[in-house]
Amino acid sequence: MAYDGLFIHSLLGNVRKLLVGGRLSKIYQPFEHDLILIFRKERKNRQLLISANAQYPRFYITDQSINNPDKAPTFVMVLRKYLEGSILQSIKQVGVDRIINFYFSNRNELGDQVQLVLSVELMGKHSNVILYNQTSGRIIDLLKRINPEENRVRLLLPKAKYVLPPLNPGINGFEITSAEFKAEINKIAPAEFVQKVNGLDRDDRNELLGYLTDDYSYSSFMTFISQFDKSRAYILTTKNNKRKIFPYLPYHLDLLKETTDDDFNHALDEFYRCQSNHDWVRQKSTQVERIIKNEQKKLTKKIVKLRKQLELAENSEGYRIRGEILNANLAQVKPGMTKIKLPNYYDNNNLISITLDVALSPARNAQKYFTRYKKMRDSIKHVKEQIQIAQNNLLYFDSVQTAIDNAEPQDIDQIIDELTSQGYIKPISTKKRRKKIIEQSLNKFKLSSGKLVLVGKNNYQNDWLTFKKANKQDIWFHVKNIPGSHVILQDSQPSETDIIETAEIAAYFSKAKNSAHVQVDFVKDQRVKKPNGAKPGFVIYTGQNSIEVTPQKDRVLSKRID
Repeated sequence: MAYDGLFIHSLLGNVRKLLVGGRLSKIYQPFEHDLILIFRKERKNRQLLISANAQYPRFYITDQSINNPDKAPTFVMVLRKYLEGSILQSIKQVGVDRIINFYFSNRNELGDQVQLVLSVELMGKHSNVILYNQTSGRIIDLLKRINPEENRVRLLLPKAKYVLPPLNPGINGFEITSAEFKAEINKIAPAEFVQKVNGLDRDDRNELLGYLTDDYSYSSFMTFISQFDKSRAYILTTKNNKRKIFPYLPYHLDLLKETTDDDFNHALDEFYRCQSNHDWVRQKSTQVERIIKNEQKKLTKKIVKLRKQLELAENSEGYRIRGEILNANLAQVKPGMTKIKLPNYYDNNNLISITLDVALSPARNAQKYFTRYKKMRDSIKHVKEQIQIAQNNLLYFDSVQTAIDNAEPQDIDQIIDELTSQGYIKPISTKKRRKKIIEQSLNKFKLSSGKLVLVGKNNYQNDWLTFKKANKQDIWFHVKNIPGSHVILQDSQPSETDIIETAEIAAYFSKAKNSAHVQVDFVKDQRVKKPNGAKPGFVIYTGQNSIEVTPQKDRVLSKRID
């Protein structure tokens, strides 16, 4: 189901208990449309994630570790000025709409008490977070400043008067009385009544319609509505394996129950983890991916051009033959001739056409063909080397893209550092110290045997894992001839099951993660070497064995440990 008004009503019951009365201690904006508010209450810190992302607008308490950016955006600086240290007095929803107001009490520079409201509007592409003064109703600042030409319904700029967006009139299921319900149903059929109820998305409407089709009564309606006063999460899947989350267990929808969670926030955190990570990674890696695509495009064109050049060089015998035939027939070349046809004794004396430069003597024309032939033959080795370099660089950018595809948001900084050190990204003026790679930076997995597997998430981590962290007797895994992570099984005598499970992990964290048959090489770490001057992540190895596996996401990620 969507993040609709009744869903928010259910979630607020849990959020209020954990946050109201707490002190707002920290605020930061890790990504363009996402805020993290850290509240301190009863000696515990709780992170509230608020996202105005057009695709996944949401809020909930999260346990995810999200890095605080080095430079705070303007909106965060304003929020820190007005809200840091303030007490959260209450959280109220506007009716059953997707607007949630967080009411804060704080003191200004003069020590006077001020009442502030942080309004979170979760309305798809119109989602926003707005801070305004409760007394004056004036907007202090907002996450998305909207040009008046883009929104003529209301002004969304600092100092403007805060007004609610246009809301659809309808029935509030928590306020309708039995008499009002009976008056409504006397006029309309269940399907029409359901359309008039506020705060429902399509799934909720279909479920409510099922209730009212079975029993078109106030009792049946309230049975459905009362489920939103509880705080429990149900994860269900469609026939197409699309996951959905509900605050109740639907009976009239064709869905399969997957899990139940008494902690609504925890369920939301897990439910959105994959989508939000993917979105956050894309936000942080936009510049990097643009550079990768440009470099790949340039390298692909360069390889095509070099291969044509190589083909011409390898088929340059025609220049030598023309030079020899000219040398043998110099007397037949007359001044002013631009072309001559002579018998080719390499081809049964069939005539061969030879182009001439009128400015040169017959002998110099022949020498010109020999010079061109020698130049092209001498270029073969150089062109082959350039093709190999270009192909290696193309593989390198494939490996960087694979690292991005498998990255957590915090991993993108290391990828940016890597491309900066390689000269593909211009370094920023302020010197930023590169974060040290530690074991906690890696992906970690525990096999069914209890053995530990470590996985690099980018080329810097791959090199560190293979050449610094791993024991020389540990087993090193990597997909065959495809970009992917370096994977270390911390054991020198693995069982067949250990090898299969680790190979599946290596296959999943590679460019071939969606393939059915993936060849994975494995060898003792001591046999893996890094050539001098090689790019990050590039290695060579000998004496390897191979195994073919099919990576399965659920099977692999079930072994992951934090």
